[in-house]
Amino acid sequence: MPKSTTSTPANPYAEWFEQLRAEYGEQLGAMPLPDGLPEHLRGLIERGDEEAIQFMVKLAWQLGTQVGYAAGRREEGRVQMPQPPRSKVQA
Repeated sequence: MPKSTTSTPANPYAEWFEQLRAEYGEQLGAMPLPDGLPEHLRGLIERGDEEAIQFMVKLAWQLGTQVGYAAGRREEGRVQMPQPPRSKVQA
């Protein structure tokens, strides 16, 4: 059977995750996960429990989005407050 000349379109999320892994993989690789989580995830993978894995990814995505949004809002609201003039008067 001849090979198709049309290639599947690139997955932007896969490309983005690979960029993140290349940029931050070493730092995140050194970050410990909570006790029991790696074993739990391994079990989900071995059982092929895609629904539970997707739930974990969705939850992490949602929490990360909320943190990013909150940080952005905090930066938007950050205004440099003028410092009061220093007085030469001493108590």
